[in-house]
Amino acid sequence: MKIFLPLILAALLAPLSALAMGPWRDACTGLTPCEIGARSYHVLPPDGWDGETAMPVLLHFHGWQRQGTLIVRHQRIASATRRRGVLLVAPNGMNRSWDFRRAGSPDVAFARAVLEEVRETWPVIDEQIYVSGYSWGSNMAWRFACEDGEDIAALLAISGTLPQSVDCPTAPVEVRQVYGLNDEVLNFPFGPGGDTEYPVALWRAKMGCGAGRVQRHWNARDFLTFQRTTWACDTGRVSLDIHPGGHFIPHGWIARQLDEMMDLPLSYP
Repeated sequence: MKIFLPLILAALLAPLSALAMGPWRDACTGLTPCEIGARSYHVLPPDGWDGETAMPVLLHFHGWQRQGTLIVRHQRIASATRRRGVLLVAPNGMNRSWDFRRAGSPDVAFARAVLEEVRETWPVIDEQIYVSGYSWGSNMAWRFACEDGEDIAALLAISGTLPQSVDCPTAPVEVRQVYGLNDEVLNFPFGPGGDTEYPVALWRAKMGCGAGRVQRHWNARDFLTFQRTTWACDTGRVSLDIHPGGHFIPHGWIARQLDEMMDLPLSYP
């Protein structure tokens, strides 16, 4: 009996061990796409993850003619999530693009399906679901937050918006937008009289924001300085970072937003 006791105990404990590991153990990661219906997405866990601790999630929409394979390798996106314990999720757009111009876009339903599958597969912190995007991906992130953003902690939008007249049934808890004043791809959306606060006018109105406060300028790299304006609102918070550059993901911007929202020491990258 003593001989078989260790085997019996191992057999009894094996299901518990497998349960602790969770379904993520066999999940697709990195450059391997996760299939969902006829479509796919990519997932990248953070560095040094212990396999059990619940993680914040950054759902990032790629730019035009890109795919999630770029996102999970991107220095200014993946490097930020990997170092901060954040699970990076990168959906793949149909024909390498997004349907963001109209209400009822099937890409909103697709992104929701991806998010729910990730929740079922990985241990995540539901209160820390962040949605991001760059360029057309930023437009898509706006569309998602606009139509299905009730459980989204923050929208991190880079060089792209929707028209400020769009009707948004939902809104995230927080909106963080960055835009270059000399963007010649998706031109900076100046408001009447050259108003530089206009890129977040929609959210300020919907969330009941008061007057904006100009914060201390900041930068992650010496060659690019951001002017930040923030708004305290009835139902959340809005911030806008503008810079003198063009159409790109600024060095350190995503990292800075994650550090601030997660109460981490500010660092780069």
